[in-house]
Amino acid sequence: MAIECLVLGAGQEVGKSCVVVSIGGKKIMFDCGMHMGYLDSRRYPDFSLISETGDFDSSLTCVVITHFHLDHVGALPYFTEVCGYHGPIYMTYPTKALAPIMLEDYRKVMVERRGEEEQFSYDHIMECMRKVIPLDLKQTVQVDKDLQIRAYYAGHVLGAAMIYAKVGGSTMVYTGDYNMTPDRHLGAAQIDRLRLDLLITESTYATTIRDSKYAREREFLKAVHKCVAGGGKVLIPTFALGRAQELCILLDDYWERMNLNVPIYFSAGLTIQANMYYKMLIGWTSQKIKDNYTKHNPFDFKHVCSFERSLINAPGPCVLFATPGMISGGFSLEVFKHWAPSEKNLITLPGYCVAGTIGHKLMSGKPTRIDLDADTHIDVRCQIHQLSFSPHTDAKGIMDLIDFLFPQHVILVHGEKPKMASLTERIQSELGIPCYYPANNETVLIPTSQNVKVDATGQFMRSCHNVNLNSIQDKPCISNFSTNNCEVSGTKIDASKMVITSCCNANLHSTQDKHCISNASISNCEVSELAGDENLTEGILVMEKSKTAKVVSKDELLQMLGAEKHVVQFARCFPVRLSNREQFLPHAANHTTLQLLCKKLSSHVKCKYIESFSDHLQLDSLRIRICSNEDCPFRTNQNKYCSSSVIYFCCSWSMHDENLASKCLEIVNNLDSTIQDSNLAQEEAPNEHLQ
Repeated sequence: MAIECLVLGAGQEVGKSCVVVSIGGKKIMFDCGMHMGYLDSRRYPDFSLISETGDFDSSLTCVVITHFHLDHVGALPYFTEVCGYHGPIYMTYPTKALAPIMLEDYRKVMVERRGEEEQFSYDHIMECMRKVIPLDLKQTVQVDKDLQIRAYYAGHVLGAAMIYAKVGGSTMVYTGDYNMTPDRHLGAAQIDRLRLDLLITESTYATTIRDSKYAREREFLKAVHKCVAGGGKVLIPTFALGRAQELCILLDDYWERMNLNVPIYFSAGLTIQANMYYKMLIGWTSQKIKDNYTKHNPFDFKHVCSFERSLINAPGPCVLFATPGMISGGFSLEVFKHWAPSEKNLITLPGYCVAGTIGHKLMSGKPTRIDLDADTHIDVRCQIHQLSFSPHTDAKGIMDLIDFLFPQHVILVHGEKPKMASLTERIQSELGIPCYYPANNETVLIPTSQNVKVDATGQFMRSCHNVNLNSIQDKPCISNFSTNNCEVSGTKIDASKMVITSCCNANLHSTQDKHCISNASISNCEVSELAGDENLTEGILVMEKSKTAKVVSKDELLQMLGAEKHVVQFARCFPVRLSNREQFLPHAANHTTLQLLCKKLSSHVKCKYIESFSDHLQLDSLRIRICSNEDCPFRTNQNKYCSSSVIYFCCSWSMHDENLASKCLEIVNNLDSTIQDSNLAQEEAPNEHLQ
């Protein structure tokens, strides 16, 4: 069974994160973001690829949001309230608290200030949030009887989570955005070492190795201090949540140490409101803040205050945090228009900027003029400072996470195509893991294993009666077996068929106390032998709808299908000349001959269990008996020897034991020399052993 990944957003681009994963019959939407660089139909994912009829409730099992950034949650109210999805939505407690703030701020900027057509209303946002089911870290949530999800700490921003999903034996992790190094207010990403079929990871900085955090902080503070010391104004376009708090902590501490009086402003009251939530959600911050917040809450900024619009053209230096980041619109764009023409001013871009935004144009080179539209032009004479305070992990962090989890497959999203291609090559060459980086609206199929719990019928277990119980001491009961040459708990399997059943040859190890088979796995992997005696037995895995899978014997399967048993057997009755046969009574001769033959076969044939009966020998399906029926239909070469010195052996066997039969029949043909050797040994033995 394969995992199917449909990338609706963040495929070979940054923005509009949305990946729909079909796993074990369940369909999960990871993130539902919008693209900050587009205002047309490319702004939202193409939801019609999920369901052409618009019946999203039937198409999706659930939606999971990793964090509150708009490129991960911005399309959610539109999807639920306009498109009509009413199924379960999961996100962490901080994300549920902070996402409405981000969404409403964006709505106001785009509709009330820029006059764009409204995509969703305030009521839509509130109604959407009522559908959300909050998650706690490492809390395993049973979405339905088959699907489990679990959230892990991702760093990045407050409440960001990596999501683990499991259906049956198929497992995966969707990282969302994450940071593998701690900063001043958040810890590094943390996740258990999991067995994964698939890891879907962001790749924003796929080829970048960042300098140390302290070097970046010194460079940032030096640039800001130099600007305000020269009487300039510093514009820091940032989103209200995340980097704003990180940089405010940094600047507030620096201002205190340097005894600076230059004002630091937040635009409007959005970040003030956000800071309130940061104080309430201390448990999601870094360990240092959690240890010290009772003495000093770092979000109580001493040198930071609110900014009034009337201060835009006020004389004197200042530092202003203005939303949104990337200068994609809103108040940061309004301030940029006023401050960009002055050479004394500084625009510092602390993180990644999506293509199509003014921030991206500034980072791509220092333009002297930016055209907003046909009638609006901005002269750019200010200083441009780019410094990576991005909360995304870098290339080293991505490789470290992949190496730690070591999944069977990797899919890269949320990155630029050339850099993703470079990282893909590195993952495949250094780690040997297949890696993909699909574009938007492309689907990737990932092969995976499936664990199936099964019952074993009593008749099947009785068919394993040849297992040598005395040879296995203190070995654990089998709890897993696999098909298609798979190693599960050391159990050795060889399977060749899958019709309505899976036919497998399983090495069943039994203890003297109990026999059990509880799981089956269907995949391709190496075979590992369990030390000790093994017996090869055959069973059929039957999987029926709405019933527990079970392992049955061949006869049981025929009964279930209402079919008659048809067995193809070979038979041959042939003469063997025995020189000394006349010295035995007829019955004694037959019995002695079978005993000698049994001894010969035991020493020369690789068949662990040879059963000797009074009138025949049994080696798996091969049956050997002495035939006295002169009209036997299988008899050959009747006139080859004198009848008094000939004994006929009648043998029958199944097709799958043809090699065994060939070897045994060769030994039977040479039985005369074996008996002569035995008689010679008896003649040379001491008298007390002779009868």
